Amino acid sequence: MRITRQDGIGVIAENFDSSSDEDVRALKEAVYRDKIVVLKGQELDPRQFLALGTRLGTPQTYYEPIYHHPEVPEIFVSSNVSDGDKRVGVPKTGKFWHSDYQFMPRAFDITLIYPQVVPSKNRGTFFIDLTKAYENLSEELKVAVKDTTAWHTVRHYFKIRPSDVYRPLSEIIEEVDAKTPPVPLPTAHPHRRTDETILYISEGFTLSLTDADGREQPELLREVLESTGQLDRTFEHPAIHLQTYDEGDLLLWDNRSLVHRALHTATDEPAVSYRVTIYDGAEA
Repeated sequence: MRITRQDGIGVIAENFDSSSDEDVRALKEAVYRDKIVVLKGQELDPRQFLALGTRLGTPQTYYEPIYHHPEVPEIFVSSNVSDGDKRVGVPKTGKFWHSDYQFMPRAFDITLIYPQVVPSKNRGTFFIDLTKAYENLSEELKVAVKDTTAWHTVRHYFKIRPSDVYRPLSEIIEEVDAKTPPVPLPTAHPHRRTDETILYISEGFTLSLTDADGREQPELLREVLESTGQLDRTFEHPAIHLQTYDEGDLLLWDNRSLVHRALHTATDEPAVSYRVTIYDGAEA
């Protein structure tokens, strides 16, 4: 396997052999070291894609069935394509800053995205490195976030399911909070693999910050989010990296270290992506 660094975050890997233990070990090391890896020239069917995830860790089936691949439920499908009255997956997923499963007690460790249908324009993923975001905080903000707790919830971006039609919104919110109650985590905490300090907040899933006495700090949350670049609607903040991809590319990233946001095409072109998310080891 040959690895070359790309501009911004991450590396490009060519000639990867998924049957090679050495290549798989090198791939996992690159994900944690370089944050993003783009595997070039992949030709995998859904079960082979899942098998690659299994080589790296333990794939997790998403908790909402509407996202599942019909034959391989461990694969999460983002798609704007329908087959008559039948739709597979959910359109325009992830159009906000987040880490996958950040609203759950344990976020995923590694995310794998394998585009199946790539539109000709405006398709990619924005990333921000939360370890660099912490390093770049002013000393004043580092002191301010010390001993604070970030509360994460899916409430703001929960996708309405077909079964939710005609249900009262209040009832749906109650169900969301019962199934996925807000999760508290230290705002800044060490990465479980690299020991780097992560500024673990997102515009999409972080509901609030509370201080050591449990008091909410909305202005601090806004200020810290702004410092990371997540509130920049021009996407020109220097911390933002746009990862584009071509047919045959497969993206992997360190889901703990990065927040990401999908760039969806504004045209009517079809777009389909498969996702596998894994836990790497048994630790919390």
